[in-house]
Formats: sequence, C-alpha cells, structure tokens
Amino acid sequence: MQELTVKVPPTKACEYKIEIGTDILGSVWPKIETAFEKSGKFVITDANVEMAGHLEKLLQGRKIPNFVISPAGEKSKNMSTIGVILEAMEKAYLGRDTVVVALGGGVVGDIAGFAAAVFKRGVAVIQIPTTTVAQADSAIGGKTGVDSTLSKNAFGVFWHPSAVYIDVATLKTLDDRQYRAGLVESVKHALIADEGYFEFLEGNLDAILQRRCEILEKVAYNNCRIKAQVVENDPTEKNQRRILNYGHTIGHAVESESGFELLHGEVVAIGIVAAGLIEIEMGIGDCGRLERVKKILTALGMPTAIPPKISKKNVMDSMRRDKKAINKWPRFVLIDRIGSVHRQEGQWAIELGQEVVEKALDKL
Repeated sequence: MQELTVKVPPTKACEYKIEIGTDILGSVWPKIETAFEKSGKFVITDANVEMAGHLEKLLQGRKIPNFVISPAGEKSKNMSTIGVILEAMEKAYLGRDTVVVALGGGVVGDIAGFAAAVFKRGVAVIQIPTTTVAQADSAIGGKTGVDSTLSKNAFGVFWHPSAVYIDVATLKTLDDRQYRAGLVESVKHALIADEGYFEFLEGNLDAILQRRCEILEKVAYNNCRIKAQVVENDPTEKNQRRILNYGHTIGHAVESESGFELLHGEVVAIGIVAAGLIEIEMGIGDCGRLERVKKILTALGMPTAIPPKISKKNVMDSMRRDKKAINKWPRFVLIDRIGSVHRQEGQWAIELGQEVVEKALDKL
C-alpha cells in the first residue's frame, strides 16, 4: 500500500462590516453595486417582506432577479425551498461571481445564506435583516441552514456574510407578536455577556416596545457587539460560541414539538426559564434572579412555561436529536450570574444528567 499526505492551507481570515441606522434601506443598493460592481445579483426575500414594501424600497425600480419565499416563515425552511431557489439562480444565468442579498428575517437569512454557500460551491451573501430576531442575532455570525422533518437546523453550513446592513426602521412594519418575540435574543445576549446591557433593557423597555428608533439603534449595536465578540473568538462553535445557545436547546425542542406554531423567541423564553430552574437545582442560580428574568420576559408578552398540549416526554426525545448532541444528548449553557456564563473545566456548555433536565421541565 502506498500513502500520500495532502496539506490543505488554513482558510484565509476575513472580516465584514455591520452598518446600523434608521431609514437607510433605500441607500443600500448603490453600496452593493460599488462593492460588487461586476457581480451578478440575486435577492432572496419572503412574501411578508415584499408586502411590507421593503423589496421595492431596496431596489428602487431596478430589475434585479429575485425569489420571494412563500409562505413566509419556518414551514418553508427546508431542502425543497433550497432546491427551487438554486434552480431559479441557474435559470437567471448566474455564476460563481454572484452575490446573494438576503432581505428579511431569520428564516430568509438562513435560507439565503445556505443557498449562497452551496451555489456553484459558494458565492458571496449580504444580509439585510428586517426583524428583531435577525437584527439581534441570526444575520451576524455566518450560521445558515434549514430544518429536517425531525429537527430544527438539521442541515447547514457556516457561511459568513460579506456585509450586514441594519435599518431599524424596518421593525415598524412587524406585527406585535413577531416584534416582541424577536427581542428575546436581546435578553439572551444580556444574560450571557453584559449585566449593564440587561439593566439598559429593563430601564428602556417602554421605549423599546414603542419602537423608538434611537433606542432600537442602541439595542442593535449592543447585540452586534456581543455577538461579534463571541464569533471572533470561536467562529465555528468549537467551544465559547455555544453560549449563544442559552435557552435554545430546550427551546428548539419545544418549537419542534409545537409544529412551529410557537415563534423562535417564544420558545427561547421558555428555554431561558428552564435554564434558570436548572441553575437553581445546581446551586448556581436563585429564585430572585429567575424572577427578575421572568419579569422582563413577561413584560415582552412571552410564555414562561411549556404549553399543556406539548408532551414533556416528547420534548426530552426531541433534545436527543439536537444537532449538537453527543451520544444522543446535548450539552447545556448555564449562567452563574447575569452577564457571566458558568464554565466547567474550560467548557462553556456542560454535561447534565437527564434527571436534572426532567426536574426542570416538571416545574415549567
């Protein structure tokens, strides 16, 4: 037998800018044209974003090939949608010089990023998030993917954007439920990384719910600051980046078991409360802290318990299929105080016995 070694050079480091402002959407396309002058362009959005007028405002009458995902939302986040989009790009005679522009919320960003990552073995993507959850979290960091019939985000790839443009004025077109649910990611960022930011959210909650743009710009900046720092330290989620999953492990399982009737932020709120109960069980949390967290989640109109129609046994089973599971059981992110993630032996996500999780679920 003969043997050879192939040495693959490390991936070149990259960087991208995030621009945050109010009513900037109409000025974004000339910047894209300047940065990608000779590239083909393809916009991916959804029916809700198109109806809100954001696609028209972005393109300003330009004839750019685009794909409108319909129906909007998680039910279209699957491989079938990806296949249709990739064929639409091919029919538009797009090549490896293409830039995909994702205009929309987290689902649009995940689908568009994944499509860009696999089209012609990878083309550029620009994220223009238009929802609270996307502006806080999903547009930054390069996570892309779609759901399987069994679990959320089962298929995907890390594919960082070339730029991110955040226009907080787009949030004014969201319905109240979507708007409030997306704010849970802001609460999560504060809990894992910045107690001062948590106090800011508590003190400015009325202004945030009134959608005052000057406050929303500060919210977006703080979210991007926290997310960027974590991603820079651990771009492909080998360790520290797992802290961004606080509340998500149980939350995603509840979301799957609800048939995606519950919104992402709603289930993450449930997951955050579950994490607080686990923290109390382990002696690293207390009832006073959990009540403080529940107070802000309740003020946002979020559920803090698993709906009765969802089986807790099925939630446990769903967690065993979590994409980050090891030996059919995931690790969990916990905090020991607001702004500080609990670590064990240098690990930011720790092993927990199933009985500890079951106790928390029984109290939800």
